[in-house]
Amino acid sequence: MDSPTQNTSLQRLQNVEKRIVRVLELAGGVMDELATPTGPRKEFINNHCLEFMKMIKDIQVTLRDEIKSACEYRPFEKCDYSSRISNEICCKKLEYILSQLNSMEQTIDEYQATI
Repeated sequence: MDSPTQNTSLQRLQNVEKRIVRVLELAGGVMDELATPTGPRKEFINNHCLEFMKMIKDIQVTLRDEIKSACEYRPFEKCDYSSRISNEICCKKLEYILSQLNSMEQTIDEYQATI
């Protein structure tokens, strides 16, 4: 698993890349061991398979966390509260102005229809 000090997504993904290479090395080692003329050593296969499964689980957890993080991205998360609220207030003001403009347009249309 990644340590808590690895705080950037890029660092975590680079670590996943290294683990994928290690998983491929483990799989190759098992294949080589199975192909030996004397037959495979049980402890060697067991150790490699255990490490393989642990690495796969770590990769899955890290990738799942990265995907979840990307899906939950909030641009104001690192900003101060007042900036975020200010932006939300601006949106509400724009919505209000838009409703007023729509109301004015309707009134104008009704006035022109009566003339």
